[in-house]
Amino acid sequence: MKRTKLSIPLAAVFALLTLVVGVVAGRATGGSGGGGGGGAGGAAAGKRVDVIIKASDSAFWQTMLAGANKAAEDYGVTVDTFGPTSETDVAQQVQLVENSISRGVDAIVLTPNSSTALNGAIERARTANIKVVVVDTKVSTESDGFIGTDNEKAAEAAGEQMCAQLKEQGKASGGVLIEASVAGVETITSRENGFKQGLASGCPGLRIIGPRYNNNDINLATSQVNDALTAERDLVAVFAANNASGVGAARAIKDNNAVDRIPVTSFDTDAQEVAGLQDGSLDTLVVQNPYFFGYQGVVEAGMAAVGTAPPFNLDPGAVLADKSNMDKPEVKVLLTPPTAQAGQ
Repeated sequence: MKRTKLSIPLAAVFALLTLVVGVVAGRATGGSGGGGGGGAGGAAAGKRVDVIIKASDSAFWQTMLAGANKAAEDYGVTVDTFGPTSETDVAQQVQLVENSISRGVDAIVLTPNSSTALNGAIERARTANIKVVVVDTKVSTESDGFIGTDNEKAAEAAGEQMCAQLKEQGKASGGVLIEASVAGVETITSRENGFKQGLASGCPGLRIIGPRYNNNDINLATSQVNDALTAERDLVAVFAANNASGVGAARAIKDNNAVDRIPVTSFDTDAQEVAGLQDGSLDTLVVQNPYFFGYQGVVEAGMAAVGTAPPFNLDPGAVLADKSNMDKPEVKVLLTPPTAQAGQ
């Protein structure tokens, strides 16, 4: 199993999580026996936290909600969950933040669909003394903490692995398509840049095609990859920057009977991507941990709401999953996580 570097050592992440959980639950870690634990009480018990995801139509974000709901159950925090239907509906997400401000919640856990468009709403929330913990995509205004994968490092590792795979196939030149969701989103831009760096470091003879953007439309992603397979006679590989792009790429690769000759690496995981990994239409998945995003997001929101400073930057890292490790317990649990639906 290949894991990207974390911003702090993995052991420190778990130690930090234990400490953070202790604060939220109202018990001193390593101290004398005492209260807290479960949903029974603690300083943050009863605090109201709204969790606003990028899109309700994605299993990735539904897994984040499952983590958030578990944290609410464990620590007595009142959590409500919301999300626009699509990641392209930035206006609806802004409205959801405004709704949370109007409801007077104690904190918001937000996965922003834009690095800038949510800034005004975030600033209004913080002016109203509502803490805002940002997840997955960084924003260009201040928040009370950020939890997310270092997308550039994770994608760089994916690019290096793609290079090694193509070298094994004897392919030192040709085109590599980048299929992505939405232009200008910080997470996607970081993945594009990281992948290019990782690929170029060992395979300078390969050229990048695209990126081509599909607005999270799987059918459009399929069509774009189909077009590339026809138009780019020297196409040797595809990098898909998110799950919708990966599912579309896998469909196109199967439709064109190119499974054995065009490797595809994709970010994220959902049931269709896991199926692609199993049938070979996807070769590698860059797997994050959205359950951790949701669980830790609620934990940190609870900390902020009671005046205990959460870690400002937390990166749980990512795993490169392929057929060689996908059945290992530590990888399988990331490929088949629980999910939950956003409230209406």
